[in-house]
Amino acid sequence: MAEAIAKKDSAEIIEASSAGLAPLGFVAGMTKATLTANGYATHELDSKPILREEWDAADIVINMSGRSREHAFRNFAKVEDWEIEDPYGEDPEVYQRTFEDIRRHVGALTAKLQENRREPHPRRSPAKVSRRHDF
Repeated sequence: MAEAIAKKDSAEIIEASSAGLAPLGFVAGMTKATLTANGYATHELDSKPILREEWDAADIVINMSGRSREHAFRNFAKVEDWEIEDPYGEDPEVYQRTFEDIRRHVGALTAKLQENRREPHPRRSPAKVSRRHDF
């Protein structure tokens, strides 16, 4: 969900991609239904592992695995933990709640990145948002 939300809501500052520590291998139907019901595209979503090239290219990695970044990643300096409920296998209401929570987090990250962009520093490339798996 985070990738679809970031691509629509924050494309001007976040170059979003999604990958996971333990990908399911498919995007859950309720994930697609929730995103579609809220006006978000799902056709580009895929469930895939984190590849070295993507890790190296990312400025920020969002960890939604439920494990702290220190336990989930060896090199965790660029990892930000988000406490997000995993709705997999739950009712549509849980998926909607998770969608809204992720959307709030993406909005807060976007605001933080926009503020950082205003501060004097060498231009940085857009952040990449990654997560544990597709819901």
